[in-house]
Amino acid sequence: MVRHDEKMMMVKGEFTDDDKAETIICSLRSGQKKMVKRNRKEYSKISEHIGLIPIVIITPFDSFLILEGSDVRRKFVDGIISQEDQGFLQLLIQYNRALAQRNMLLKHFSREHHFDADALEIWDEKLIELGEAVYSKRNAFIENFIPVFLDFYKRIGGEDEKVNIEYRSSLSEGNYKQQLKNSIQDDLIKQYTTKGVHKDDLVFTIDGYPLKKFGSQGQQKTFLLALKLAQFRQMQEKMEKAPILLLDDIYDKLDSKRMRHLMDLVSEKGFEQIFITDTHPTRVKEMFNNSGFDVKSIPIKEGGIIDG
Repeated sequence: MVRHDEKMMMVKGEFTDDDKAETIICSLRSGQKKMVKRNRKEYSKISEHIGLIPIVIITPFDSFLILEGSDVRRKFVDGIISQEDQGFLQLLIQYNRALAQRNMLLKHFSREHHFDADALEIWDEKLIELGEAVYSKRNAFIENFIPVFLDFYKRIGGEDEKVNIEYRSSLSEGNYKQQLKNSIQDDLIKQYTTKGVHKDDLVFTIDGYPLKKFGSQGQQKTFLLALKLAQFRQMQEKMEKAPILLLDDIYDKLDSKRMRHLMDLVSEKGFEQIFITDTHPTRVKEMFNNSGFDVKSIPIKEGGIIDG
């Protein structure tokens, strides 16, 4: 964010990946779009940066994954796949463009009180081709992701709670082309496309019941931690390097036993550079006392680093 009474902000990161130095700068001027540069050269599209420096962040805002709408959960899944598969990102961009065109056409039909089946079929064919490809990649990802997630949940929670993730998509119900034909009247009334992968969702459950309604705060927090650690492992295996792990205020709503389990996990081989924020000056360092990790504490006050 740009500070009050200032015209711009800039954040700079210097990274080393396989002995290759990378300098990334992100800047923003009031009233202008964000600018991202790699080694002094501006990206023509920010999407080109995705996957260069893999990062997994765990924050209190992750509760949105459970509490908010399906778009948040789709973004979570798509974000992981896109970092390891640039082709998927392009598929998604093309699908969303075709979807926007089809929706504009539906609005045009309503405004003009005229329906052109041939014009609509052009965009139907595009949606079918791209949508089926997106569904296939999401489905394959979820099948690999769930066992890893379940293992992390058990190791953090240390209990016999039965948690699960279900991937729901209209494309799993049958022929997408037929679905678009069957829903045309509904689409014309609502003036948008009601069937497709843009409506996909993940359903989180505990003991067969919705986690959102029946999970305690500790259970929800454990679920979120397991999701993010499974994301870490998935990216690590696909990209063949460990992401940077950022843990922001992870003590919130997590009891000491689950916290200990989490610290033991991230102390294992495979986890590399980790950043942890905490308001307690010595708590994190004490947690890693017997881990063998090189722990460095950086005190910050009023936005600045305190010497010593």
